[in-house]
Amino acid sequence: MIKLFATDMDGTFLKADKTYDTERFAQLHQQMLDRNIQFVVASGNQYFQLRSFFEAYPDVIFVAENGAYIRDTEHIYNVESFDDTTVNEMLTELQDIPEIQILACGQESAYTLNTTDPAHVEEARHYYHHLAVIDDYAQMDDNILKFAITCPVPQTQALIKDFTDRFAGRAVPTSSGHGDIDLIQPGINKAYGLTHLGQRLGISLDDMAAFGDGGNDIEMLQAVGTGVAMANAQPDVLAVANHVTGNNEDQGVLQFIANELARR
Repeated sequence: MIKLFATDMDGTFLKADKTYDTERFAQLHQQMLDRNIQFVVASGNQYFQLRSFFEAYPDVIFVAENGAYIRDTEHIYNVESFDDTTVNEMLTELQDIPEIQILACGQESAYTLNTTDPAHVEEARHYYHHLAVIDDYAQMDDNILKFAITCPVPQTQALIKDFTDRFAGRAVPTSSGHGDIDLIQPGINKAYGLTHLGQRLGISLDDMAAFGDGGNDIEMLQAVGTGVAMANAQPDVLAVANHVTGNNEDQGVLQFIANELARR
């Protein structure tokens, strides 16, 4: 029996215009509360951005930054961060790659240099509600959870290969497509986050359902008892899923949850 629903956001729970059916979610959320089912957001995005979609729901738990930061509005369940030496080494190497834009993503804020393209900074603020533009990365005083890289779309796969070799043992690249690459801590992903959260809540992975569409959702869909791919998911995501639901524009996550709750 499913005791926890976990969903990715972009391309999964959210429509392309970054909205969702709030009225239907409110109804389903109440049904989940009545049945003691936990709703979780599992995303590569920043906690502060994710929370903005669910201000009316303090019970929602966020597995943010690809599993590195787990919390709700009041409680921090876990934080996993890079050590300072690794942060400094990686930033030095990344700054030698001219075609990329860099964000260092911390527990309290994301950070980028004042030399970063202002248009990129403005776009990034849609995903990082706490974003500081600084003169030098040495000014950061934060737990760094991941690095968010933006590159020209045609170079995405080549850079993923380069990062895989370059940062072996220090970081793992994962991509949601569209020229976005996250460099995450080895072993720290959405599946890790759900495993840790499940231990805290007393819910086994077998009793979880997870929804996703991109490469950073694969481990999560494989780990849980019910892995659900969106109809718009990448082929490698569809290949590992137990089920396929409607696409994000048709609110496939809410469709699946409604069907599951109707069976009880």
